[in-house]
Amino acid sequence: MSDKRLKFRATVPTKKRGRRVRATQPLLLYWRQRAGIAREVVMGSPVSRSHPLRQLFGALTEKSFTEHLGWPDLNVTEYVSNLLVEFTHTDQLYQIRNRQGRAADSVVDMLFESEVLLEAQSFDREREVHRHIGDYTLFMTGLFPEYLRRLKTAGLVYHKDFLVDYVKTGKRSYGLVAEYGGYDPEQDSPLFRKLSENFELCVTGLGFVRSDLDRMQDPAYRHMKTLLLN
Repeated sequence: MSDKRLKFRATVPTKKRGRRVRATQPLLLYWRQRAGIAREVVMGSPVSRSHPLRQLFGALTEKSFTEHLGWPDLNVTEYVSNLLVEFTHTDQLYQIRNRQGRAADSVVDMLFESEVLLEAQSFDREREVHRHIGDYTLFMTGLFPEYLRRLKTAGLVYHKDFLVDYVKTGKRSYGLVAEYGGYDPEQDSPLFRKLSENFELCVTGLGFVRSDLDRMQDPAYRHMKTLLLN
């Protein structure tokens, strides 16, 4: 998959010949203009907490989880929205690399890298990879279900993930992260336990975010779907 920065399009008001018309422009650019932000987001560069892109995903996620799911858990919505921001850099989808430096581009490869008895060099590495597996499967299942359906129904028997259940795998990986704890076990373990136990609910919430992005007629989002489905 080529590296593409996701942009979002929205209809914003402009004036033409003395009357208001509707003009389409990148929503991210629109937010930057209103916020006085001229700096472009560079591939791989961190996105600040106050950046409009983070605010956009935060608003969409909070709306979906609070209004549609009735689940106003700020820790969960913040984690999921940060996940969306991180994966706007598509290279982050395949950030796990093996000892040869090659990206693990399937869940099967990621699982291989997660096991201490196989390729993982430490339990910290195992936890890191399992967290990414949870993030990746949640992202793909919630935002790109067509890709998963194609894996199962389009005869892609050559794909390593043909027999992988993304939901079960994501639940298991988040559950393992919760068991391992982290830098702050009292905070991390409950969060990842909730993500594990409510994985399907999180997928549903991302489905509502996906619907909002579809309504925005986001060309980059559509382009990513094209890359995944072709």
